[in-house]
Amino acid sequence: MQLPVLASSPSVSIHENSPAQDLILWSLERFANQRMVITTGFGMEGCALIDMYAAHGIPLEVIYLDTGFFFSETHRLIERLKLRYPHLTFVDRGTRLKPEQQARIYGSELWRKDPDQCCHLRKVAPMVGALKDVDVWITALRRGQSASRRNLKTVEWSWKYQLLKISPVATWTRAQIREYVDSRSVPYNDLHDRGYPSIGCTHCTQPVEGLERAGYSREGRWAGRDKTECGLHS
Repeated sequence: MQLPVLASSPSVSIHENSPAQDLILWSLERFANQRMVITTGFGMEGCALIDMYAAHGIPLEVIYLDTGFFFSETHRLIERLKLRYPHLTFVDRGTRLKPEQQARIYGSELWRKDPDQCCHLRKVAPMVGALKDVDVWITALRRGQSASRRNLKTVEWSWKYQLLKISPVATWTRAQIREYVDSRSVPYNDLHDRGYPSIGCTHCTQPVEGLERAGYSREGRWAGRDKTECGLHS
């Protein structure tokens, strides 16, 4: 399958290591007539990326998956982002499987007994539905976030979801993300200032001690396990 990547737009041409702003402009122009969405779990990277796209003033859909186990800080952040970016549409495409229903069917504390299955039920399966009719998927993934993301391409075909996947900040460091957020006064999750470098579900996310303000680690996710990914991007 021939992919529509690294093509030229009226204003900019891109390559694998193009600056994030070039990739964003290219995506907005190249796919103006196709369904393009941003997805986020409301980590700092996602907030920065939302601001970058919002700056162009083009209405876009921001999809998120409320797992039923969001931190209260995450819910408050969503409301702040809605106020900050009224021309963006924030859509919850999370599972309708209520936590008590999951416990009844799969047993209590599934996240502890089988976190992969819990992630599949509450994240992966809903994302398949959320991206079903999407042509272009914008993510805030970075290569430096984990070993499994080290070879992330800025523009690539997702065979899993059958669409084009663009990660404009793939080459950025967490320090660059923090600098951008600070310089633009971008709303972000208060948990980041309390030792949480990565934001997930309440049961599977912990603070990481000794981490610098602009540092990043996934040690606080599924602590005590080899698991570092929920499965959305693997």
